[in-house]
Amino acid sequence: MKNCLITGGASGLGKELANIYSQKGFHIHLIGRNADKLTEARRDIEAAGGEATIYPLDLQQADAADKLADKFQADEKKIDLLINNAGVGIFGPFPAVSLADIETTFATNVYAPILMTKAFLPLLKESGMVINIISTAGLRGKKHEAIYCASKFALRGFTESLQKEFEDSSLRFVAAYMGGMNTPFWDDSDYVKDPSGLPLPIKIAEKIVEEAEEKLEIIIET
Repeated sequence: MKNCLITGGASGLGKELANIYSQKGFHIHLIGRNADKLTEARRDIEAAGGEATIYPLDLQQADAADKLADKFQADEKKIDLLINNAGVGIFGPFPAVSLADIETTFATNVYAPILMTKAFLPLLKESGMVINIISTAGLRGKKHEAIYCASKFALRGFTESLQKEFEDSSLRFVAAYMGGMNTPFWDDSDYVKDPSGLPLPIKIAEKIVEEAEEKLEIIIET
């Protein structure tokens, strides 16, 4: 059975991607900070006939990715698909942004996917794929999103560089850009007044899965 590892897999887009890839025959490995939500996501996958393993981890911890990769190595598990989906958004006027806001944003949106990719690159199968969920904030700057956009531009540069570095191999590095979705991403923010008007993550997930096998860049405007 193929293995798919998803960060931020307990809810929102990550959970929908997990459900779809599970139905495609992947064993889903879910990473998230909330053990209860991870357990619920695993139950949903198993109820639909799939298989899932959960890993309650805080990827803001610099050694989390290496420790998890060591576990996979010890179990002799290879990865077919890594989806770096976990992300945070702290919005507002730039002068009001604190150092803690900057550190939290970059630890989750930049360092975590870079460290996950570095840790699991030796465990990717020869024709493996990495999908980095970036957002349209990685394509253009936006008002009151300076730090968020900066983090997503960094992830874009990382992804595009790996596309060049490994273009002569069978490894694929896919950059997925999309606008806002109706997900728990907005639960701790009043930046979007009514997320219910945004697209559901299932629609975005379906588009990503559909295009990821053929394209290295997926842009979904919402």
